[in-house]
Amino acid sequence: MSVSLTVMTFNLHRDCGEEGPHSWETRRDMCLNIVAKYAPTILCTQEGYGHFGLSRKGLNNCSDEHCSIFYNMEQVEQTDGGTFWLSESPSIPASTSWGAAVPCIATWVISLKNKKKVVNTHLDKKSPRARRRGALLTWQHITSLPPSLPVLYCGGFNTQKESSVGRFLLGRSREHGVVGDMVDAWASARRRKSSKLVRTYHGFKGEDQGKIEKAKLLLKALLLCWDRRIQDLHVDWVLF
Repeated sequence: MSVSLTVMTFNLHRDCGEEGPHSWETRRDMCLNIVAKYAPTILCTQEGYGHFGLSRKGLNNCSDEHCSIFYNMEQVEQTDGGTFWLSESPSIPASTSWGAAVPCIATWVISLKNKKKVVNTHLDKKSPRARRRGALLTWQHITSLPPSLPVLYCGGFNTQKESSVGRFLLGRSREHGVVGDMVDAWASARRRKSSKLVRTYHGFKGEDQGKIEKAKLLLKALLLCWDRRIQDLHVDWVLF
């Protein structure tokens, strides 16, 4: 019997203590309403705090950012899980490599009941090399699993799908001799909740993406350069 699962990835934007229209106190109820509206079976958040997953600083410091995985306990039964750091020392908390500006992590959960593994990550925002190597490290983690265990790979990738990270994970280029083999859920979805969503990072402008971005995508379509796998400007992805 097949079971339908809905998955959401959501960069909450950390609480910086600032005041104004974009402060966490102002945005909190809006974020809760969005989650309640879509009611995902599995929710992967970035720059949040708590549920399953360690902070970037490890087990003994919960004050830093998490890549958390929330799930509906009536539909998902967690069998195993953990967190590793996207560095040359993935088991060492707060470790960084490849010019990363901050420690970056990946959190994973296995549900044998649902025959699924979920990986949630947040790649570095400044170093392209750190993003590439972090994506490679996570892909190697994914491929170490039994082939019978499908994987959902969610997160804030801080880059678009036309980048080397996107091309690698989608199987269109190599990273250190390795080729990814994932599919973008947005590109392959039969139905989308919001077909106007050109960007996922929009600087608090919502779905008003601006004429320039839409014009660029239209130009690609007219020039027959439109690739359905990278047709958007999303930096937050759900891959499988």
